[in-house]
Amino acid sequence: MINIGIKEQDRKEITAGLNQVLADTYSLYLKTHSFHWNVTGPMFTSLHQLFEEQYTELATAVDLIAERVRALGARALGSYSAYTALTGIKEDHGITDANEMLRELLKGQEVIIRNIRSLYPLINQANDEATADLLTQRIQTHEKTAWMLRSLLAV
Repeated sequence: MINIGIKEQDRKEITAGLNQVLADTYSLYLKTHSFHWNVTGPMFTSLHQLFEEQYTELATAVDLIAERVRALGARALGSYSAYTALTGIKEDHGITDANEMLRELLKGQEVIIRNIRSLYPLINQANDEATADLLTQRIQTHEKTAWMLRSLLAV
């Protein structure tokens, strides 16, 4: 029995939302890593390095999100099929154009931002400050990354 001041039903809903964020984050990690390997063109070096920084940050985030799910008493999802069923981020289907890669990664960042924001009413209602803190940090990171991607696209 978990007795941390958050109702069981709230914990279940929060962890379902966190598993959604986990699926999105892992999916974006995979896509970013693929783009790191496959980017070509005149911006190769800078994008190769940028994508490595981004996928490394996402790999760390996956662990933090999964550990929060566990701290709240639920099982953290850990399979491609589970992630695929939940995520709103499309897989890499062989994109080779660097600008299209940037657009795809920007879309992925924005999916995660929106999904995180949708959790705040429940998290605030449950007085789950630890999850709110984690997700606030995640939003800050994703918004900064989205800004950088937009700047490269001059959108």
